Amino acid sequence: MAADELKEIIVSREDATFWLDRWGYWCNAHGRFEHKKIIDHFHAAIRWDEQGYYVTQVNGDIREKVYFRYEDSALFVFDILTDDGIMLVLNTRQQMALDPGALFIRNDYLYLRRGKALIKFNELSMLKISRLFEHDGDTCFITIKGERTAISETDVGLSPAGGP
Repeated sequence: MAADELKEIIVSREDATFWLDRWGYWCNAHGRFEHKKIIDHFHAAIRWDEQGYYVTQVNGDIREKVYFRYEDSALFVFDILTDDGIMLVLNTRQQMALDPGALFIRNDYLYLRRGKALIKFNELSMLKISRLFEHDGDTCFITIKGERTAISETDVGLSPAGGP
């Protein structure tokens, strides 16, 4: 059956029984999800449309689409690869090159702007990228291949609801 022929079930954000916490962990009423395969599946299933972020899967002839709540951001940098430049690995498994000019700090956390999307660095990715940071007492900088870029302390009015 073609994807456009599937029956679609949509669950609103308010009716979803799970959410993404401010650290990038999936949670429900019982606490954080514990099973790695389920966690990985949920992250890989994140999509965005004009209604916001949702997770999706096809189950037989039905596409399930569940909009979910998130405390800070739906997108997180989970890893940093440095083999060929600096590549960011997102919770969705997508990889993207780091644009140092898109970095900013808010409430002592590192974020990246990508279009309207707000992407937050988790603890592991912060540890990995922190070796590239310097601070002159007033401003934080990132230096990549000898090029030093100041990291902004404003997010230029982006809201966490923004999407790609």
